[in-house]
Amino acid sequence: MDFSIASILALDGVTNGAIYALLALATVLVFAVTRIIFIPQGEFVAFGALTLALFQLGKVPGTVWFLLVLTGLAALADLVNGFRHGHSPRRIVLRVLHTVAYPVLISALAIWAAPHNFPLLVQALLTLALVTPFGSLIYRLAYESLADATVLVLLIVSVGVHFALTGLGLLFFGAEGFRNPSFWDARFNVGPLMLSGQTLIIFLASLALIVSLWLFFERSLYGKALRATAVNRLGARLMGISSDSAGRLTFTMAAFIGALSGLLIGPTTTVFYDSGFLIGLKGFVAAVFAGLSSYPQALIGALAVGLLESFGSFWASAFKEVIVFSSIIPVLLWRSLRDPHSEEH
Repeated sequence: MDFSIASILALDGVTNGAIYALLALATVLVFAVTRIIFIPQGEFVAFGALTLALFQLGKVPGTVWFLLVLTGLAALADLVNGFRHGHSPRRIVLRVLHTVAYPVLISALAIWAAPHNFPLLVQALLTLALVTPFGSLIYRLAYESLADATVLVLLIVSVGVHFALTGLGLLFFGAEGFRNPSFWDARFNVGPLMLSGQTLIIFLASLALIVSLWLFFERSLYGKALRATAVNRLGARLMGISSDSAGRLTFTMAAFIGALSGLLIGPTTTVFYDSGFLIGLKGFVAAVFAGLSSYPQALIGALAVGLLESFGSFWASAFKEVIVFSSIIPVLLWRSLRDPHSEEH
C-alpha cells in the first residue's frame, strides 16, 4: 500500500465516519435522555433515502400513508386519555388538532408535490419534513407508556420496533435498491485525492449539524432541559420539566438526524429497505466507544469505525464487517475493567 492508496482509503473512511458520527450522536442523545438503546435509528436513514428516491420517480412514497396511520393512532390515544382523565371536550379537541395538524398538512403537500418533479433540494426538504415527525409519533406509541421501565424492557421494545419498521420498509419501497443523484456534481483534485462535491456536502452538513447541536444544548432553554433530564430524570421532573416532552423532542431530533444522514449517504451507495440496520449499527458501535454518554468520544469513535471499515475492506473485504463489529469487544472489556459495576442499575 502506497501513500496515494492510503490517502484514498482515509478519505473514504472519514467520509463514512462523518455519517456514522451523526448516528452515534443521535444514539447517545436518545440513550442519555430516555435510557432507550434505539436500535431502529438506521431505519430513519433508509426511510429518508428511499422517500427521496420515490419523489425522484414522481411517486407518492409509502411513508406518507404510514405517517397518516401513526397520526391517527396518536389522535386516538389522545381521545382515550382525554376521556379517561375527564378533560373537557374543548381541551380534547385542541389536543387532537395539535397532534394531527402538521402530519396531515405535510402529507397533503407531499401527495400534491410528488408528480410535479420539483428540484432535488425541494424534494430533500420535503423528505425531511415527512420523516422527522416519525420520531415523536413512534416514541408516543411505543415508548411513552414504558418510560419508567428497565433498560432491558426498553431494549426489547426497540428490537420489536426495528423489525416492524424493516417489514414496513419492504412494503413501502420494495426489495429493489435505489441510488439518489448527487446534490453537487463538482470534482476537486487535492494531490492524489479527488474530492467530489457530495463528499464536501457530507463534511459541511455533518459539521453544521454538530455545531448546531452544541449551540442547542449550550444556549437554548429546550437544550438545557434535555441536559437536565439526561443528568437526573427525577430532579428534572421536580423542577417542572416534562419527561414525556423531553422524550418526544429527543426522538424528533433523532429522526431528523437519521433522515438527513439518509439524504447524505443516498448518492454515495445503493440503499435498500434493510440497509439502515447495518448503517445504524455502525453508529451504535461508535456510540459504545463513547460509553453511550460522551458526544466528543462518539465523534472520535465514529471516525475510528469509518477508518476501520475502509482499511478493512482493502485488506480483507470479505471480513470488513467482522473487523468493525469485533472492535467493540476490547472496548467493552476495557470499560468493564476501568469502571466495574457491583450492582445492576
